[in-house]
Amino acid sequence: MKLSFTQRLTLNFCLILAVFSIGIIFFEQHQERKFKTEALEEKLDSYTEITYKYLNRLGENDFQMDSLLYFFPANLRLTLISSDGKVLYDNRLDSFSQVDNHANRPEIIAASKNGSGSDIRRSSSTQKEYLYYAKHLGNNYIRTALPYNIQVQRFLKPDNAFLYYLIGLFLLGFVFIRYISGRFGKTIQQLRDFSSAAKHKLPVVLPNFPNDEIGEVGRQIAEDYRQLKESEIQLALEHEKLLMHVQSSAEGICFFMPNAKVAFYNGLFLQYMNLLSDTIVTDPAEMLQDDIFAEVRHFLSNRDEKTYFEMPVNRQGKHFTLRVNVFEDNSFELVLNDTTKEEKNKRLKQEMTGNIAHELRTPVTGIRGYLETILDNQLEKEKEREFVVKAYEQIITLSDLIRDMSLLSKINEAPGTFQFKSVHLQTVIEKVQFDLQDALQAKDIIVHSTVPADFTVWGNENLLYSIFRNLMDNVINHAGESVTVTIRQYSQEGQMAHFSFSDNGAGIADEKHLARLFERFYRVSEGRTRDTGGSGLGLAIVKNAIVFHSGTITVKNRAGGGLEFLFSLPVG
Repeated sequence: MKLSFTQRLTLNFCLILAVFSIGIIFFEQHQERKFKTEALEEKLDSYTEITYKYLNRLGENDFQMDSLLYFFPANLRLTLISSDGKVLYDNRLDSFSQVDNHANRPEIIAASKNGSGSDIRRSSSTQKEYLYYAKHLGNNYIRTALPYNIQVQRFLKPDNAFLYYLIGLFLLGFVFIRYISGRFGKTIQQLRDFSSAAKHKLPVVLPNFPNDEIGEVGRQIAEDYRQLKESEIQLALEHEKLLMHVQSSAEGICFFMPNAKVAFYNGLFLQYMNLLSDTIVTDPAEMLQDDIFAEVRHFLSNRDEKTYFEMPVNRQGKHFTLRVNVFEDNSFELVLNDTTKEEKNKRLKQEMTGNIAHELRTPVTGIRGYLETILDNQLEKEKEREFVVKAYEQIITLSDLIRDMSLLSKINEAPGTFQFKSVHLQTVIEKVQFDLQDALQAKDIIVHSTVPADFTVWGNENLLYSIFRNLMDNVINHAGESVTVTIRQYSQEGQMAHFSFSDNGAGIADEKHLARLFERFYRVSEGRTRDTGGSGLGLAIVKNAIVFHSGTITVKNRAGGGLEFLFSLPVG
């Protein structure tokens, strides 16, 4: 049976107290018996002294002891023994001539050495038990003895009052120890219950510890536990936040333990790994054995004090950046970042830079040529004016190009500058018609809009204007003459309204160009575009503006000729 702390503490204290008490009792009774024996021996010693003086008065060889024995106790045994152990007189023996030599008796031996000696034993001559006391006086030994009977035994028996006193003290001490152990045990029990509840993750109630040293230790442990639980909760929250962040991260992340075992990874990392691998991968650690990660393995095994490594990975037409971060405990993480879009944007920017340079070169070269001709030659007024007009037209083209480039850049890089509101779309269309009425009349282009006058869309009025202005410019520049433009809203799904902008003009004979019409600076006919003065950015602005409004746009050839643009805008 397993004892509780209180029981063990009580038992240990009781054992200590019992051993201590038994030792005291044993010592006290031994000492009391010794004192009583010494008192009895002193009494017997007085008898020997009296006997010795009596014999000195009578003479050493006169053993007439009857008159002396009259004064001694009736049960006293008196024996005279010579120095060589021969019994000279014994009042309990009628004849002692045949008595054994007493030189080897314990009390005689002790008396020969110390002057006196005592012993309790049975007499070989009388067959009775005596308390003997012998003393070496003169040339003889005088020995007195009392029967070791009940009376003497009672006299020598220690008094039990002290024993009862000690037993009472022991019982009182037991009660006190029990009380003290209970107080200590209660605190320990509280700590044990507190520890058990904490260990098994049960609801923990902080105990009311006593106001002592153990209670102070208990309160400190409870406070440390409370702070630990708060830290654990905070750590769990931070861990949950980290996991949510990793799972929602736009990067593929995998954490490895120091032995290269996988600790955690998000789904995007496994997706990227399977994209890079020739076979399906279920354990990211397997991927580290692929040849494309040879540099990573080399870095991890020969990194010295380095904790960061980065390398590009290109496979399956995708571009990735692989980063390795090594932590203090030698665990590490692999981060795969898909840079395909960035690489594409970089390439597009490079192409755009080249296109811009190409587009700027034409008007700038023209302006320079016209101005150099005017400056270097003495021209007639009319010819000089003609060159100035042509230079001005090239400046207008250059200005339109810069304006369109600025609008595209603003849509892509500063979308927050555009304010949205409810806009009457028919009003925007009418404004475009008014601004382009001269160009429309010159080409004999008729615009027919069936958009209701009260219909509104949710958007930026300037961008909506740019959409219809560029679509109309495209018709003016490329559809031909005597063309009819039709604008209509043909359906609505939820919060998105669907529109059609069509013409019955020339259209595009080779449909392979349709998919690229919205690319920047793309031209179906390079020569024709330069003749018409287009910048090559109009339809790119249309698409970006519609996408900015959360809509979509497509283009197709109409069955009866011309182009039809189908797009959607949010209802206002």
